Amino acid sequence: MRRQRQKIAVVMAGVLVLAGCGDGGFSGLYNTPLPGGADLGDHPYRLSAQFSDVLDLVPQASVKVNDVPVGRVENIQLAPDTRSAWVNMVVNGDIALPANARAELRQSSLLGEKFVDLHAPGKPEGSLAEGAKIPLDRTRRNPEVEEVLGALSLLLNGGGVEQIQKISHELNDALTGNEAEIRSLLSQVDKLATELDGHKGEILRAIDGLDKLSKTLAGQTRNLTNALDNLSPGLKIVTEQRDQLVGMLQSLNTLSGVATDTIKASRDQLVANLRALQPALHKLTEAGQDLPTALRILLTYPFPDYAGNVIKGDYANVDAKIDLNLDTFLENMNNSSQPIIQLPGSKGTGTPGAIPFNTGAAPPILPLPTGDLPQAPQVPQGQGGDVLGGVLGGILGPLLGGGR
Repeated sequence: MRRQRQKIAVVMAGVLVLAGCGDGGFSGLYNTPLPGGADLGDHPYRLSAQFSDVLDLVPQASVKVNDVPVGRVENIQLAPDTRSAWVNMVVNGDIALPANARAELRQSSLLGEKFVDLHAPGKPEGSLAEGAKIPLDRTRRNPEVEEVLGALSLLLNGGGVEQIQKISHELNDALTGNEAEIRSLLSQVDKLATELDGHKGEILRAIDGLDKLSKTLAGQTRNLTNALDNLSPGLKIVTEQRDQLVGMLQSLNTLSGVATDTIKASRDQLVANLRALQPALHKLTEAGQDLPTALRILLTYPFPDYAGNVIKGDYANVDAKIDLNLDTFLENMNNSSQPIIQLPGSKGTGTPGAIPFNTGAAPPILPLPTGDLPQAPQVPQGQGGDVLGGVLGGILGPLLGGGR
């Protein structure tokens, strides 16, 4: 029996020596894999998560995804800031996790062990790889049972539970005897809520308009700032002239009172004058567009308004329109009360100095100026137009610059 015990002791010592020689040293049972742990597969990868408080998490604790063990905690190290800890884990390589995965420290049961739960966020991105680190803003821990019981004890013993009874008593005292008023208040609140719901569209439009106004004001921030900065000198001047402004307003008040008394005193005469003015206004209305036309020639009467273009300062301009149409010219001279010529076939007027054409004699030829002037074309005589040709030659010769 003694020999068997010695053999067993030797075997255990050998096992311990071999286990310690594997990593170059022995650091305790924490480095010894526990039976029944997670299957790490052929290609596991390592990652780290930073926690502000690891509670009583120990190495060899489980790492789970959806409550399924996928790895284990290798070791826990204090972070350089000495206010958090890094939990180093090894995870099965077949488990795909996003690069923005989250880590949570949970407890398997009320008094169970702690483990690290890895889960993907709402919008996963990328994938975790060897040496990945989950920062402090993506880790958290659940409250422990002791913390929950301590908070409950604080609430029950020194919290506000005992004050709930006082609050309920005060509410009962306030509502007792005021049931009708409370019901009326609730009914008014219900009516108000109904009215607000009925005007929901207008309220939303008002909010949208206010949003547009705020955007416009935000876009005009520089102009508003400039206006406010430049408004200070103007306000200073107004402040300095406050007494004058007050005096002006008081004087204006006195003037308005006097004007009101004057209008009241002369109301009948004012109404009579307005009624007497009514026929003149009617006549002006009837005149219509004739009145502006008459006003145009008022300054140049009896001449038309165009006569104003004749006199320009200290000299006068004359605009003349000369119509050299021969038919119109002869017709105008013949229709005159004292024509200077008598066309063939007319009886004549017998006016002294008129040229008779009813005698059959050739008309006298008017004298023409002599000189080196070009000769006007001569009209041949005795070809059905001898008389008229001689007359036209005598009249148009000076006008055309010709002579005999």
